[in-house]
Amino acid sequence: MFMAYLPPPTSSPFIGIQGKVAELRQELNSGSKKDKNFTTKKIALKKIVANMTMSNNDMVALFPDIIGCMAIPSLEIKKMCFLFLVNYARMRPEIAVKAIQALEQDMGDPNPLVRALALRTMSYIHVREFVEATVPVVKHLLRDADPYVRKTAAFCVAKLYDHDRHMVEGSDLIDKLNNLLRDDNPTVVASALASLMDIWERSDAIKLTIDYNNASKMVAILPDCSEWGQTYILEALMSYVPQESGEALLLAERIAPRLSHSNSAVVLTCIRVVLYLMNYIADPKQISALCRKLSPPLVTLLAKGPEVQYLALRNALLILQRRPEVLRNDIRVFFCKYNDPIYVKVTKLELIFMLANEKNIDEVLTELREYATEIDVHFVRKAVRAIGKLAIKIEPAAKQCINLLLELVATKVTYIVQEATVVIRNIFRKYPNQYESIIGTLCENLDSLDEPEAKAAMVWVIGQYASRIENSETLLEDFLFSFAEEPVEVQLALLTATVKLFIQRPTKGQDLVPRVLKWATEETDNPDLRDRAYMYWRLLSTDMEAAKRIVMGEKPAITAESERLDPVTLEEMCLNVGTLATVYLKPVQTVFRNARPRRLQESPALQRQEIPNPSGIMGDANKSLSQLGMGGQPADFDPRTGAPRGAEEGGNLAQAVNDTDEYFSSQMRGMHIQEQGDSFGGNGNDSGYVVNQYAPQTVYQPAQGVANNGDLLL
Repeated sequence: MFMAYLPPPTSSPFIGIQGKVAELRQELNSGSKKDKNFTTKKIALKKIVANMTMSNNDMVALFPDIIGCMAIPSLEIKKMCFLFLVNYARMRPEIAVKAIQALEQDMGDPNPLVRALALRTMSYIHVREFVEATVPVVKHLLRDADPYVRKTAAFCVAKLYDHDRHMVEGSDLIDKLNNLLRDDNPTVVASALASLMDIWERSDAIKLTIDYNNASKMVAILPDCSEWGQTYILEALMSYVPQESGEALLLAERIAPRLSHSNSAVVLTCIRVVLYLMNYIADPKQISALCRKLSPPLVTLLAKGPEVQYLALRNALLILQRRPEVLRNDIRVFFCKYNDPIYVKVTKLELIFMLANEKNIDEVLTELREYATEIDVHFVRKAVRAIGKLAIKIEPAAKQCINLLLELVATKVTYIVQEATVVIRNIFRKYPNQYESIIGTLCENLDSLDEPEAKAAMVWVIGQYASRIENSETLLEDFLFSFAEEPVEVQLALLTATVKLFIQRPTKGQDLVPRVLKWATEETDNPDLRDRAYMYWRLLSTDMEAAKRIVMGEKPAITAESERLDPVTLEEMCLNVGTLATVYLKPVQTVFRNARPRRLQESPALQRQEIPNPSGIMGDANKSLSQLGMGGQPADFDPRTGAPRGAEEGGNLAQAVNDTDEYFSSQMRGMHIQEQGDSFGGNGNDSGYVVNQYAPQTVYQPAQGVANNGDLLL
């Protein structure tokens, strides 16, 4: 007879967790009187903290037992109990309040570490009872005999302000914090300044003012402070507004030794303060001397790790826009090393471009030639683009840059050819009717173009120089073969290039124009392409002279300047050197939503200056190429938004499009190309313009006085 064996029922996870908590509670409450070092309790608390760190919220059940352990006279045990309290107090506030009495007792402990630890723990807990109980204790400990406790109490005032600003403003805590600025201990003074700065950042009602005497005392204690303390004091000096040029100069000279500090945070904060004080110094010679002092620390930061290097480089980009003389003669230090990360290399490339001039162009181009043969495709593209931008920036070196580009194109490397095509298009826009001999080289590499920007650039070149390219219509037809599959950027370029071809060589373009206009108006869903085609069609149908003036008119010359910040943003960014905002080169409130915007405060000593141009090239910022990026779009694209032009046009667009559709539908019925190819548009009468393919390239205007079909698109 066989009996079935049934396994015992497995315990549920809940029972397992409860068992674990019970086991830890037992360990916590065990321990004989012989265990004078509380080893058992320390082991149990370490297990509890480990579970708590792994987000095991079941440990909250041990709250009463933890509070019982807070009275044990062991700093290690107190640290773990306070950590538990900070972590779980907001989950179980009704139990947490029982710990207030134990914390208050610890604040009377003879050991200053225990007093400071208890105060810090109490101020961290965002529970109403804890916040209210902390205020009288902080007032008392701000006058503590130990500087470490006073320093901790100073930071606790800022923490309390974060919890309940109205309660702090209604008390005398801020006044007591101000009194700490006269403390004998430099660390306490620095901590009080840091706390006041934090409160000022969060408050609209509190104004932080520092006069020259206070600023002078703060600078005097700088050498005695820790690295953090020096950073706090230098930050606070940004709130000092010099009333005389001599005050600003003297203060800048006194803090200049901090530029040689080993800590990069101290160095960058010191650079920020010096740049700020320069705005209040009237003597240009003194400003130049200070600028020379700023170069070595920035260069020294490049010897540190890649992260610090990147921060220094991004700040250098900003400083160069405001004070170009800072790094004027230090271009070699920005040459890339083989083991630099790509983000450091690209930023160095931007700085090389900004510092390049006629004197060092040979050295720069030799370096860029090396970069253009590296393995990293992204970096090679940036290097090729930099060469083209230098041709635009430094006119005497344009020929030299173009020769280097042609040398790189001869390598037949696809991505190099495509980048070179884009920058050569920009060179043609800068120097119209020059360097046209290189068009043939570009046409030989048409098969290498498969990226939209490169295709659009080549199409622009073909359209712009259609009269000089023998087989321009054939080249365009090759691109038009895949018109429907091309991106909008290329379609817009093809549309404009086809119209340019027709205007320059009517007999060559008369077959292409109606085809492309028909595709762009009837077979596309993109409104920008459709609107542009309507505009060109209307223009060609009414006034060829106007079409020629508009389409082939002289364009404003572009510049190769980087995307320069506007003066207001640049001023604000220079007041935030060394912060995260300068990495993004964005206004502070864009990066930190609640940050207080900084401006130069009015003063009799304030020197308002025009923002200098590092390269000396003047130009419209809206017509400049973006810094080594995807800038330099042809007229088909808006450089400010990156969107095709026409996207922003207002008015009653829907009605205009409907009227235009009706007009062009009637025109299409009457529009045809004769087999001999001798006419385009109209219905063969005198109201149209006639092109004879055997006649010279002459455009005939419509007969005067003939009525048109109305100005639908005005």
